[in-house]
Amino acid sequence: MKTNGGLREYSHFQPASFCAASPWCNSAWKRGYDIFGAILLLIVFLPLMIVVALGVKFTSRGPIFFRQRRPGKNGHEFSILKFRTMKASSCHAGSALTRPCDPRVTLFGRFMRNWKLDELPQLFNVLRGDMSFVGPRPLPTSHWQQPVVQENADSILSVRPGITSQATLKFRNEEELLAPFSVEEVEEVYMKAFMPMKLRMDIEYLQSANLASDLGIVFKTMFRIFSRQEANNEILIRRSMPVLEQGKYQPFVEQSD
Repeated sequence: MKTNGGLREYSHFQPASFCAASPWCNSAWKRGYDIFGAILLLIVFLPLMIVVALGVKFTSRGPIFFRQRRPGKNGHEFSILKFRTMKASSCHAGSALTRPCDPRVTLFGRFMRNWKLDELPQLFNVLRGDMSFVGPRPLPTSHWQQPVVQENADSILSVRPGITSQATLKFRNEEELLAPFSVEEVEEVYMKAFMPMKLRMDIEYLQSANLASDLGIVFKTMFRIFSRQEANNEILIRRSMPVLEQGKYQPFVEQSD
């Protein structure tokens, strides 16, 4: 991972266990599928992307795109590309996590996030080879300092990160799930309750990934974007979350049989 201009390999994380990814994850076939899909979707969505770019430009001051360095395959950092959804002065300030009605997010940015339009520029990341359509989501560099993430670093960083994943599907309305918690509690809740679940889903995907599973995740993602109903898995996630008792954060403790 690059730090202050230098490259630091991901092996320094010293993971507790390593899960080898299926051959499909790093195959030429998956890369070919990514390139073909990225070119096709860029052609299809180019008019929409131009409209969205104009919307960002004329509804708030600042650049059209948001760029952030994130660790990718083998820990090499790349610049993830999104349409900017926050006020220019707030893009790199505060927590990387957001809650409903976060004052940093613009009105048009809220609309884009609701329909995942801000993610469209990541098609360029796929075309460049930084990302894949399906894979573990690229985490902000700050999250890689957390022990729960470091334990799975070798497995997660052995493949290209993805635009969508199984965890993306199950945490479609992540901001709403975090809504009951204060700004100070959000980071801790995310790392202690959400992140372990997400990492387990990512590891399960890596173990059995193939063309059929990738296509299934892509089509399910499209369906979930247009579905306004809360999925059963989100109800289960809510039951597994920490609870607020008398306004105080109570960590969730997983019960063993």
